[in-house]
Amino acid sequence: MSRRERERVAKTNAMRELERGHITYVARELGEEKDISRGLGLRMAREAGEDPQSQFKTLVCVAPSGGHMVCCIPVADELDLKKAAAAAGEKSLELLPVKDLESVTGYVRGGCTPVGMRRQFPTLIDETAQLFGTVGISGGRRGLSLELDPGDLAGFVKATFADIVQGSDSSH
Repeated sequence: MSRRERERVAKTNAMRELERGHITYVARELGEEKDISRGLGLRMAREAGEDPQSQFKTLVCVAPSGGHMVCCIPVADELDLKKAAAAAGEKSLELLPVKDLESVTGYVRGGCTPVGMRRQFPTLIDETAQLFGTVGISGGRRGLSLELDPGDLAGFVKATFADIVQGSDSSH
């Protein structure tokens, strides 16, 4: 991303963190969506003309111990809490209530990203991310997407790739 392009997009904490880590990304302003109901990521991927399987949403889960786990999955898919718990080495996981999202992560619903949260939490990225040269994640606010290499993302947030979506079976 050139300096001129970066100056056009107001910087978010996620963008500053990636730049500090020397991670290459491309920011795309998609326009802030007022309707943050279910399916926001899928609608935004379609609007941008992107393959929904390459665009990832960030979900935050809570373990029985009270610890948090971040899960990044394709926007059209649903998180399989049992698979995610197994991959995280936890007995179980449940989704963090939306009312707690901002206080835990620093991000609002529809703008949550694994980069630059208030604390670095253990992170799982669905293994399908590795099928793409770049994947899209939220840029830290609604309507902003960051495209970056999935390996760079995983390395930067110290994530593990795992099969964590419903309906997939990687045990071919």
